[in-house]
Amino acid sequence: MKKSLLNIALTSVLATSAFVSTQASAVEGLSANVAATSNYLWRGLEQTGGDAAISGGIDYANDSGFYAGTWASNASWGDMSTELDLYFGFGNDISEDISYDVGYIYYAYPDSIADENDFSEIYVSLSTAGFTFGVAVLADSEVGGDGAEFGDSIYANIDYAFALESGAEIALHIGDYSGDFSAESTDFGASISKDGFTFGVSKVSFDDSVSAGEDDLKFYVSYSVDIDL
Repeated sequence: MKKSLLNIALTSVLATSAFVSTQASAVEGLSANVAATSNYLWRGLEQTGGDAAISGGIDYANDSGFYAGTWASNASWGDMSTELDLYFGFGNDISEDISYDVGYIYYAYPDSIADENDFSEIYVSLSTAGFTFGVAVLADSEVGGDGAEFGDSIYANIDYAFALESGAEIALHIGDYSGDFSAESTDFGASISKDGFTFGVSKVSFDDSVSAGEDDLKFYVSYSVDIDL
């Protein structure tokens, strides 16, 4: 569940994935990324059962603000072992201090036996003064075999990031799930990043009872690098 380009996660970043990248010398438009994390978290939820994950992707962006890309990682919830995300969007500045991002992302699990875990979202975010305000709306899903309709779940988030004199960056996150598609919950996160390394902590609070351990405090360490192609 790719968050390196998306302001909402970043979530995915920010966004509970929290992969921060170092930059190589640029070649127009095209870049790749690779990362490793001790615990792959997405919106506060473990995607590998608490185990490590290796991920990578390719992105294209041009001066108009259009971007598109793909990203893959190992995953181990449900009956799958692989996640493949496809996304595109448009982001630009509204003014010197305000920017926006709007796009579409498809979360695919190509080796899932049931073939009913794929879903997609439409997202939009607004960033200003270190804050990012985002909303992701379910677009389509066949999860559970029953399917879901547009808008059956909404994920809203607020992120705030600021730099320290040392060159490190602190990122704070809060997100909230509502609707019928996913368990209603609120997740909180904080991380510190420098030179591609990130140390973070995350916690989820569910509106209903959950299995033991799902709402425990979770920690992760990750490293990521971007390679301009």
